[in-house]
This record gives sequence, structure tokens and C-alpha cells, in this order.
Amino acid sequence: MRQSMLTREQSLFVNQEKEALSDMLLKLSGMELPKERLAALQKAIIQLDELFLVVVVGEFNAGKSALVNAILGAKVLPEGVTPTTSRVTLVKWGDEPGEQVLDEGFAVITYPLPLLKELNIVDSPGTNAIIRQHERLTDEFVPRSDLVLFTTSADRPLTESERQFLQRILAWGKKVVFVLNKADIFENEDALEEARSFILKHVSGVLEDTPELFAVSARWAQRALTETDPDQRRQLRAASRLESLERYITSTLDDDTRLRLKLQNPLGVAENLITQAEQVNRTQSADLSEDRQTVSSIETAITAHEGELQNELTPRIAELENILQRLELRGLDFFDTTLRLTNIHNLIRGDCVRAEFEKEVLQDVPAQLEDQVQRLIDWLVEKDLREWQQIMTYLQRRQALNLEHIVGSGGSSQAGRRRELIDSVGERAKLLIESYDRNEEASQLARQVEAAVAQTALFEVGAVSLGTLVTTAVVSSALDITGMVAAGTLAVLGFFVIPYKRRKAKENFRQKMTEFRARLISALTREFDRESQQSVNRLRENVTPYTRYVHAEQERMEKIDGILQDMRQGLSMLRSQIETLLK
Repeated sequence: MRQSMLTREQSLFVNQEKEALSDMLLKLSGMELPKERLAALQKAIIQLDELFLVVVVGEFNAGKSALVNAILGAKVLPEGVTPTTSRVTLVKWGDEPGEQVLDEGFAVITYPLPLLKELNIVDSPGTNAIIRQHERLTDEFVPRSDLVLFTTSADRPLTESERQFLQRILAWGKKVVFVLNKADIFENEDALEEARSFILKHVSGVLEDTPELFAVSARWAQRALTETDPDQRRQLRAASRLESLERYITSTLDDDTRLRLKLQNPLGVAENLITQAEQVNRTQSADLSEDRQTVSSIETAITAHEGELQNELTPRIAELENILQRLELRGLDFFDTTLRLTNIHNLIRGDCVRAEFEKEVLQDVPAQLEDQVQRLIDWLVEKDLREWQQIMTYLQRRQALNLEHIVGSGGSSQAGRRRELIDSVGERAKLLIESYDRNEEASQLARQVEAAVAQTALFEVGAVSLGTLVTTAVVSSALDITGMVAAGTLAVLGFFVIPYKRRKAKENFRQKMTEFRARLISALTREFDRESQQSVNRLRENVTPYTRYVHAEQERMEKIDGILQDMRQGLSMLRSQIETLLK
């Protein structure tokens, strides 16, 4: 509706509506919607500044061009029994009759008729299969329409293709008026009423209320225009039944009604886009549910893996401590049996004491410790590999589902991004599993453990294995304690000194073994804890791009859902304001 034809209040509201709809269009442009649908809203916004637009649709040979000519009262459009309208034709007012073909699909006809100063009329190609290639053109104009004259032929009322096309029109929220053309073929009123009832029955189910339906004969209306006999002209005019449709267009559709339809038109287009955006969001959300499930399974598996490592590590470390405790008990027994006067000849010889200590106390402890540590290493390496295999299983399952979706639906940018991330993470997991060398991983971890243990103050830097480290530490501790017997004075003072020295030796040995055991267990625990956490971190780091994408997509969809809800509320407010404006 041209601004010059509006009151100041109406003009201000039009600007308000355009601003609100433009903001919606901007937000909708960031969603995955067809460009032509977004363009439809843009055109509908522009149409607010144009004359009232009537679009005539229907199958070919329904008499659409004849109907337009009859309404205009002049032969403006060509007519025929074959498809005469191969393009969308806009009929508007002009000082002189003329035609301008803008492209192969669109033409503008100007004509100096009074009605065209109030409205523009669009004649469209047929909607049926014969010229189905022109439906796209009709679809582009229907969203811009303020009123749709849905024309059906009396000889084929409301065909299946017309019903399908009607659904597409209604999706845009358009005001639809039905015209039953060629009413002259009916022999009587009963036959005509039967056709009317048939149409109303089939359209009432898809419409909120009973639509306007006008039965006309465009052919008789045009014959009346060329008839010279006044009586005959009046008879033909009356028989055409066109006056009721004309009155509807010129009188019933008064300025307020037209303005209401004009203002409501882009709201219907916007609502259609919002509905599509909601469908897209629901579809993507449904697709993402599989990703959420996969991510949840992976995160649960990693968390469980982390818990298992912590829970299982403690008793495995405890077994190491048990070995050392048994060694300590044997050492204490050794001092009880060795530090005696009866053994004075051996006590004076440190090498004999060392040999006996290694044989009776140390025994195979270094080998036991090394074996237990190796079992710890093998356990950790195997757990790490099994966890990667489990994650690979989750990813492969999601890859298969994603492929099915892409093949079935053609995919989207989100689907493409999802596929890239799943493939990338899956490929890394696959390569890791395929290249995983248990022996090398175990050897590397063993070296790390030995290095970590060697860094403790109790151990010699030159030691090369855990067993050597333990032997060095334990035996040196014992020698420190038994070195007291190197002096020959012990033989003289044996009765008095040996019990005291034995007690002191046991206390010192117990203290040193407690310190040694604590340092060793602490070093091993710290190293295995560190390696366990690194294992968990590697798992998380490798799947982080995928999990981050899923979480981000979930937030994006929730945000879009909120935006779309706000848009619907905005449309509802605009509709209420329109009704208030035009009371």
C-alpha cells in the first residue's frame, strides 16, 4: 500500500512492521533455509509499499486469463484452449497499453483501466504437469500476493494437482478466494450446487473456515462486452455471475480490508519461514541426538576408564609394598639370628654378612618387584589400547549412521562438518590402534618408571634397572647397619655390646626400610598416576574436537529455538497491532 494512501499512524506502523520483519529476515538468513524462500520474505517486505496484489492461479485451461480479462472489462491477456500463459504476467496501470518482456519467465503489461489504479493483477502459468516447469515462477509470486484467486474449471473441479498446489499456497498464510469458472456448462442450478459442494467439502478440511467461492462464466462476461444489444448484454452479464466477484474485489475488499491483508501478507511469509526453520532445527536436533549419545558414551567410557585406573592401581601398588614388607620382616629376623656372639667369626667379615643378607633376606625380591612392575605396565598398556578400541567402536557406529543420513537426505553443512570431525577423530583412533606396539609402549613406560625411581635420593644414579636399584638400596642399608661389627672389639665386649647393637641395628634397619619403602612406593605411585592421567588426557584430547562440536551445536540449536519462539511472539504482537490499527 503506497505511503501516500495511508494515514500517518498507518504509515508509521508500516515502517515499524518493515523494520521488525527485516530484523527477522536477518536472523533467518543465518539459518539453513533455501535462498529463494528468504528472497520471498524480502519481496513481501518490499510489497508493503506497492499496490494491493491479486495473483490468479490454477491449472492451464481453467480460464485464468479469461477471468482476468472479464474482471478488467477488456481483453488485456491472450486466451485460448492451449496453454497461452507461459510466463508470469503482471498487469498494472499505464497511460498506454503495452507489454514488456523482462525475461523468459516474466512480463509486465500496462493498461489504462481504473481498477488498475487500485490494485495489480498477476496471471500465472498453469500448475499442472504439462507446464510444471513454470511452477517455480508461480511460487515466487504467491508469497508476494495479498489475495489469491484460486481458479478451477467446472469441467474438472479441484483436481489432485490443484489440491497439492493449494497446500503450498496455504503454507504461506495467504487469503484465498475460490473461483469456479465455466459455470455455463452446467445444465441447471442443482448441477452447479453439486460442484460447489464438492469444492467446499474438499477445501474446508485444510482451511480454518468456509472460504468464499464464486461460480462465474468468464466466457459469457466477455461476450457481454462485445454485445451491442443492451438487453442481450444485460442477460449475458447476469448469466456470467461475475458481478458478485467484482463486488467482492471492489467493495467487500474495501480500503481497510485490503490494508489488513496487505499488512498480514508478509507475516504469513515470515511464519512460513519460521516453520521451516523449526523443522530444520528439529531435524538437526534429531540428528544431533545420535551425536549426543555417542559423546555421552565416549565420555562415560573415559570417566569409567579413569575410575578403573585409580581403583585398580591401588591394590597393584599395594602388592609391591607387601613384597617390601616381607623383605623387612626377613631382615629383622636376620639380625636376630646373625648378630649373636656365637656368630662372631662371621660378623667380623663384612663380605660374609653381605652374602648371607642377600641370600636369606634379599632373595629374589628385585625380580619380584620387577615382575610386579612389569605386570603393572602391561596392565596399563592393555587398558589404554582397549579403551581406544572401545572409542573406535562408538565412532564407527556413528559414522555408519551419519552415512545413512547423508545418503537419505542429501546432507547439510552441519552434516558435512559432523562427518569431517567423526572421520578425523576416527582416523586418528584407527591409526593409533593399527600402529599400537604393545612391546614398545611397555618398554617406553618401563624406562620412564626406572627413571622416575632413580631420581629419588635413595638410589644411585648409575643404576640401570629397577632390580639393581632395589638391590643397591636395600643391601647398602644393611651394610650400613652391620658395619659396626668390623671392629674386633666386638668379640671382647660381645656379652654386653651385641644385644645392644642388635636392638639398635633392628631399629635402624626398620627406619631405613620404612623410608625406603615409602620413597619407592611414592615414586612408583606418582609415575603410574601420571601415566594413567596422561592416558586419560590423550583420549579426551583426541575426541575433544568432536565433543566440542556436539556441545556447541546443542547450544546453537537451543539458541535458535529461543530466537524462533521470540519471532513467533513478535508476529503475534504485529497481528494484534494490525487489528487494533484497523478497528
